[in-house]
Amino acid sequence: MTNQTNVTVSVNEGRVAESTFDGGLLSFIGWSLLGAALTFFTFGLCFPWALCMVYGWRVNHTVINGRRLKFHGRAIGLFGSWVKWLLLCILTLGIYSFWLFIALEKWKVKNTRFAN
Repeated sequence: MTNQTNVTVSVNEGRVAESTFDGGLLSFIGWSLLGAALTFFTFGLCFPWALCMVYGWRVNHTVINGRRLKFHGRAIGLFGSWVKWLLLCILTLGIYSFWLFIALEKWKVKNTRFAN
Protein backbone atom coordinates (compact mmCIF):
# COMPACT_ATOMS: atom_id res chain seq x y z
CA MET A 1 0.00 0.00 0.00
CA THR A 2 1.41 3.40 -0.94
CA ASN A 3 0.56 6.89 0.17
CA GLN A 4 -0.64 8.99 -2.72
CA THR A 5 -1.31 12.68 -2.67
CA ASN A 6 -3.57 14.25 -5.24
CA VAL A 7 -2.64 17.78 -6.20
CA THR A 8 -5.07 20.09 -7.92
CA VAL A 9 -3.54 22.94 -9.88
CA SER A 10 -5.78 25.83 -10.80
CA VAL A 11 -5.16 27.17 -14.27
CA ASN A 12 -6.06 30.71 -15.27
CA GLU A 13 -8.02 31.07 -18.50
CA GLY A 14 -7.16 27.54 -19.63
CA ARG A 15 -3.43 28.32 -19.84
CA VAL A 16 -0.78 26.22 -18.14
CA ALA A 17 2.06 28.17 -16.57
CA GLU A 18 5.51 27.56 -18.00
CA SER A 19 8.28 25.56 -16.42
CA THR A 20 11.71 27.13 -16.80
CA PHE A 21 15.27 27.03 -15.58
CA ASP A 22 17.02 30.38 -15.18
CA GLY A 23 20.51 29.41 -14.05
CA GLY A 24 23.55 30.49 -16.04
CA LEU A 25 26.55 28.55 -17.27
CA LEU A 26 29.18 30.63 -15.48
CA SER A 27 27.48 30.35 -12.11
CA PHE A 28 27.07 26.60 -12.63
CA ILE A 29 30.76 26.23 -13.43
CA GLY A 30 31.70 28.35 -10.41
CA TRP A 31 29.54 26.40 -7.94
CA SER A 32 30.67 23.06 -9.40
CA LEU A 33 34.37 23.98 -9.20
CA LEU A 34 33.95 25.28 -5.66
CA GLY A 35 32.16 22.09 -4.63
CA ALA A 36 34.78 19.87 -6.29
CA ALA A 37 37.66 21.79 -4.69
CA LEU A 38 36.00 21.68 -1.29
CA THR A 39 35.47 17.93 -1.58
CA PHE A 40 39.01 17.31 -2.84
CA PHE A 41 40.84 19.41 -0.25
CA THR A 42 38.87 17.93 2.66
CA PHE A 43 39.32 14.36 1.38
CA GLY A 44 35.55 14.02 0.91
CA LEU A 45 34.64 15.12 4.42
CA CYS A 46 32.81 18.23 3.14
CA PHE A 47 31.08 16.44 0.27
CA PRO A 48 27.64 16.89 1.90
CA TRP A 49 28.20 20.65 1.99
CA ALA A 50 29.36 20.68 -1.64
CA LEU A 51 26.36 18.60 -2.68
CA CYS A 52 23.96 20.96 -0.89
CA MET A 53 25.63 23.94 -2.57
CA VAL A 54 25.41 22.59 -6.12
CA TYR A 55 22.02 20.91 -5.77
CA GLY A 56 20.61 23.99 -4.05
CA TRP A 57 21.79 26.16 -6.95
CA ARG A 58 20.06 23.83 -9.43
CA VAL A 59 16.77 23.66 -7.51
CA ASN A 60 16.64 27.36 -6.64
CA HIS A 61 16.85 28.24 -10.35
CA THR A 62 13.96 25.94 -11.32
CA VAL A 63 10.38 27.13 -11.90
CA ILE A 64 7.65 24.50 -12.39
CA ASN A 65 4.21 25.58 -13.58
CA GLY A 66 5.02 29.15 -12.62
CA ARG A 67 6.11 28.21 -9.08
CA ARG A 68 9.76 28.50 -8.05
CA LEU A 69 11.35 25.62 -6.16
CA LYS A 70 13.39 26.19 -3.01
CA PHE A 71 15.93 23.80 -1.52
CA HIS A 72 15.89 23.74 2.30
CA GLY A 73 18.46 20.99 2.87
CA ARG A 74 21.45 21.70 5.10
CA ALA A 75 24.81 19.99 5.02
CA ILE A 76 24.70 19.22 8.74
CA GLY A 77 21.44 17.35 8.16
CA LEU A 78 22.99 15.34 5.34
CA PHE A 79 26.28 14.70 7.14
CA GLY A 80 24.85 12.18 9.62
CA SER A 81 23.12 10.23 6.89
CA TRP A 82 26.24 10.42 4.73
CA VAL A 83 28.39 8.84 7.45
CA LYS A 84 25.78 6.11 7.98
CA TRP A 85 25.58 5.41 4.23
CA LEU A 86 29.37 5.35 3.91
CA LEU A 87 29.66 2.83 6.75
CA LEU A 88 26.95 0.67 5.19
CA CYS A 89 28.84 0.71 1.87
CA ILE A 90 32.03 -0.37 3.64
CA LEU A 91 30.33 -3.09 5.69
CA THR A 92 28.52 -4.54 2.68
CA LEU A 93 31.62 -4.32 0.45
CA GLY A 94 29.92 -1.78 -1.78
CA ILE A 95 26.60 -3.56 -2.22
CA TYR A 96 24.71 -0.79 -0.37
CA SER A 97 25.93 1.69 -2.97
CA PHE A 98 23.11 0.49 -5.24
CA TRP A 99 20.63 1.84 -2.66
CA LEU A 100 22.70 4.92 -1.85
CA PHE A 101 21.51 6.77 -4.95
CA ILE A 102 17.88 6.18 -3.98
CA ALA A 103 18.49 7.25 -0.38
CA LEU A 104 20.18 10.45 -1.56
CA GLU A 105 17.37 11.25 -4.01
CA LYS A 106 14.80 10.75 -1.23
CA TRP A 107 16.74 13.18 0.97
CA LYS A 108 16.89 15.75 -1.84
CA VAL A 109 13.16 15.52 -2.56
CA LYS A 110 12.31 15.67 1.16
CA ASN A 111 14.19 18.98 1.36
CA THR A 112 12.74 20.59 -1.79
CA ARG A 113 9.58 22.66 -1.66
CA PHE A 114 7.81 25.37 -3.57
CA ALA A 115 8.98 28.87 -2.60
CA ASN A 116 5.71 30.55 -3.54
